[in-house]
Amino acid sequence: MTGFLQAADPPVILASASATRARLLRSAGVAFEAAAPGVDEAAVKESARAEGASAEDCALLLAELKARRLSELRPEALVIGADQILVCDGVWFDKPETMPGAVRQLALLAGRTHVLVTAVVCLRRGARLWHHLAAPKLTMRPLSPETVSAYVEAAGEGVRRNVGAYAIESLGIRLFSAISGEHSAILGLPLLPLLGFLRQHGVLQD
Repeated sequence: MTGFLQAADPPVILASASATRARLLRSAGVAFEAAAPGVDEAAVKESARAEGASAEDCALLLAELKARRLSELRPEALVIGADQILVCDGVWFDKPETMPGAVRQLALLAGRTHVLVTAVVCLRRGARLWHHLAAPKLTMRPLSPETVSAYVEAAGEGVRRNVGAYAIESLGIRLFSAISGEHSAILGLPLLPLLGFLRQHGVLQD
C-alpha cells in the first residue's frame, strides 16, 4: 500500500529499528517498510575515532552502511539510512548503557551546548542518490545533581534509548534553555530535506 500521493515504485525501506524515526516518516504520510540493518555501530565509531574521522564523516558512514546493508537485499527499493552522533566540546557521546550512566552523561552536558550531528542517506541499487547532514545545537540549563537524578527517575528506562539520555519531545524539554535546528533532525531524521528529495525523486507526488 502506498501513502498519500506516493508512487507505487520504488518501495521505500527505512534501515532503522528506531521507533522515533519510523513515527516521523509515518506522520508525514510516507509508506515504507522498516528493518534493522544489523550494523555494529560501536565498532564503526571506534574505528572512525582511531582514524581521526570527524563526527560528520562518521555519521554519514554509519547512515550509508545501514542503507547499503538493506540495499544489497532489496536493490529495487529506495533505502533510507540515518545516524546521529552527539558532540560536546569535541567529545562524542553514545547512548548510556545504564541508568547511572545516564545520570553521569546529563551531568556532563548540563550548562553546556552540544551538537547533534545527524546524517541521512538514500540508496537505490547500491548507489548513493542523496545525502544530507544537519547539526542542531542544544543548550542545556545548569542542572543540580538532584534535578538530574529526578529527571532520570521520572523519565525511566527510555533515557537509555537516546544518545543524549533525554527526550525533548517529553519531559526532557525542561532541561534546556535554547534549541536551534529542525525538530525532526533533533529526533534523528531531518524530515524536511528528506521529503524534498523524495518529491524530486518522484516518490512523493504532492
